[in-house]
Amino acid sequence: MTTDGHCTPVDVALIGGGIMSATLGAMLALLQPHWRVTVIERADALATESSHPWNNAGTGHSGYCELNYMPDPADGATPAAVAAQFALSRRWWAHLVETGLLDPGFVTTTPHMDVVFGDRDIAYLRRRFDTLRAVPAFAGMRYSQDPTVIAGWAPLVMAGRDPSQRVAATWHPAGTDIDFGVLTRQLTRLITGDTLLGHEARTVTRTPNGGWRIAGRCGRQRFELDADRVFIGAGGHTLTLLQRAGLPEIRGYGVLPVGAAFLRCSDQEIAAQHHAKVYGQASLGAPPMSVPHLDRRVVDGDAHLMFGPYATFSTRLLTNGRVTDFFGTVRPHNARALIRAISGNRDLLGYLIGQLLASRGRRFEQLRRYYPHADPRDWEWITAGQRAQLIAPNGELRTGTELVVSADGTIAGLLGASPGASTAVPIMIDLLRRWFPAEWSSWRHRAEFGLLAS
Repeated sequence: MTTDGHCTPVDVALIGGGIMSATLGAMLALLQPHWRVTVIERADALATESSHPWNNAGTGHSGYCELNYMPDPADGATPAAVAAQFALSRRWWAHLVETGLLDPGFVTTTPHMDVVFGDRDIAYLRRRFDTLRAVPAFAGMRYSQDPTVIAGWAPLVMAGRDPSQRVAATWHPAGTDIDFGVLTRQLTRLITGDTLLGHEARTVTRTPNGGWRIAGRCGRQRFELDADRVFIGAGGHTLTLLQRAGLPEIRGYGVLPVGAAFLRCSDQEIAAQHHAKVYGQASLGAPPMSVPHLDRRVVDGDAHLMFGPYATFSTRLLTNGRVTDFFGTVRPHNARALIRAISGNRDLLGYLIGQLLASRGRRFEQLRRYYPHADPRDWEWITAGQRAQLIAPNGELRTGTELVVSADGTIAGLLGASPGASTAVPIMIDLLRRWFPAEWSSWRHRAEFGLLAS
């Protein structure tokens, strides 16, 4: 890497200092320790965006409690697939812990729950439970409409509740709380190469030898870096960089910026009374990532409660991005998809407007639906980062994440939002298979990856 000079090439460049780059870099360090791998991060620290503990719900998305994964209670395919993906992530993390490469402090066992109210949602939850309990990953899930049983699972949810209100819940003891910030920093330390903080990648262009040149700014200085392969895991900025790289594979794709905020309680006495992540049903028109949840979070060893998310709006695609970010992604080839996505999701627009206009009192009443005795004095308002919801070329607003790989296999990027962090391991395994098909046939039998072979 140089400033305004000749570039020293690396084998792989990772743009973005979050959980995705950290996972891929750590895998490459184990498989090819002699390769030069460089991480390029625009912020002055790692994991400041979606991987930051206060920007990420930290659930460890396993499908246990995310009702938005299963709009049809008779179809459990998506929760089962997500559970399998997260189990893969957990197996690899466990392997790294067992070999002394990771400290286990990033994960805390935390039961996952659903709590719903009223006849319609209770009927839905019961049918969902009946469908999922036949799936091995969900065999430990329990269902109840008994207020006493539910109070044993989540005391704060039931204390002070109207006895006449009909409530149902599911509870799974094998859920987790993940501090993806800690995990990102630990994985990055395994990477055999440089980590360039405070370096903003602005362009990615072809080099004569078929590789890529990354150019950008570090303060007032310009930098350039040549790489044989490039992975862009830069959150909302990924689409911009892929567009600037001229990838035909992302033609027609767009993103919709969606911000979020939470109420947070750091009173240890209160936090000690809640040992679960409680998810509910999303409001009509809410984006897929906006399912209300009352979360127990462990950050830097301390327990906290979070409730939300509440939608916010900004044209930034990163928490510390520019207000022009979104407009920079609008191109002639994706304008029609953006218009279709917006016009076809009027409920979403109504939801966002309602959220933005809601008073503090109205926001707090949403918390009291799940925690009747909540006291406003115990809670603070925190912002929780930006997400770039993926819009497909046909105008479909997509959930999940999508890996885009160039035809020649030299550059790739990850688009979309939740449940990205939890599925980092299977996503990066998929990328390694596609990037290095010849090498993968031998890599998959290595000790580091034998347990992931399929």
